[in-house]
Amino acid sequence: MTHCLAPAPHIAAANRAPRSAQASHVLAFFMPVLMGMAGVLAGCTQPPQTFYAAAASESLAQVYGNDPSGAVAARTVAPDPDAMSPSTFTSRPLPGAQGAMLQALQRNGRTPPLRYRVIVIPGSGCAGMGPIAERYFAGLLHAQVLVLHKPGVDPQTRTASADCGPDFVQQDRLSAWVAHARVALQADALQRERDGAPALPQLLVGISEGAELLTALAPEVPGLAGLVVLASSGLDPQEAGALQAQRLGAQADWDALGRFQRGRMPDSTVLQGRSLGYWRDLWNWPLALPLVQSPWPLLQVWGGDDALVPQVAYERFAVLASARTEPYCARRIDGADHGLQRRHASEGTEDGVQQVWAWTEQWARAPTAGLCASLLGAQGVIKPAQ
Repeated sequence: MTHCLAPAPHIAAANRAPRSAQASHVLAFFMPVLMGMAGVLAGCTQPPQTFYAAAASESLAQVYGNDPSGAVAARTVAPDPDAMSPSTFTSRPLPGAQGAMLQALQRNGRTPPLRYRVIVIPGSGCAGMGPIAERYFAGLLHAQVLVLHKPGVDPQTRTASADCGPDFVQQDRLSAWVAHARVALQADALQRERDGAPALPQLLVGISEGAELLTALAPEVPGLAGLVVLASSGLDPQEAGALQAQRLGAQADWDALGRFQRGRMPDSTVLQGRSLGYWRDLWNWPLALPLVQSPWPLLQVWGGDDALVPQVAYERFAVLASARTEPYCARRIDGADHGLQRRHASEGTEDGVQQVWAWTEQWARAPTAGLCASLLGAQGVIKPAQ
């Protein structure tokens, strides 16, 4: 049963007198906090709002378009997907936990030879990556691509995060998502073994929220050559959230959400468009230490103008990651937003996503050198961004 939570008096007051226009620039999963934690509950009079940005951020939609064939050209030029064959993503059902089914997208390499494989865990929300997949992954020329989606998510859907249905809201939480994804990856590996597929090096890519699953899923990926973290701080999500709240002067509201998730209300209670089960998972989800201790190379890329994750969060993780025994290469794309898009008044948009794929393509020419080899100098120091 879904419960509606009545706002506390001070929260209702905050909702009547919202803070500054910063709200339009905050992380999607903190914006409702900034506006006050009033009745944004499923089944209540106000529509639910969400805290995490969808897999395809607004900036990506502006670059790639809802229809991949109508995408705006980016300054970091990606190969034209219409001019290459094969280039079409196809739907591939994969089993999840407890009999659930996940709708994945799969695409073969665009250009021979096939050198590696990329498995993608998208960001949050209930929108699929299908509408932008051709453009988003265009730069992966020599890679087969597999994109997982959460149960109940149609890869071709364009539903906004605020419009996710109540069934999705109730089942969406990190512990459930990682359990489903783990079963799906096990099935994928078994199918490849049965088919006699070539033993390719594989990269596991996490976009925004998707990065929070990488270390838990990594053991299920045969031949894993590295982890790629896009637009995620690498910190535990609760710590990253607290830093964002501090950035916005909303610490009191974030603390209030923390008290709710520690309370006695059932997991099915919906607050800020998410179940309390979701918030309880987030509050206790480890990420930083597993990433630091992981035995795989780690590539992390983020935008210097990311309004959805504070720069101090990226910097704090970089300090922690300096203790890694495996290579760690980090790139900040100055001027880029959460979707790694950088806008120029006279030159249009520069697509940082395609730059990431250019780096992985460079690595794939000599994968034994290691994922970070082309991004690190002779002394293991990160080279300046190009």
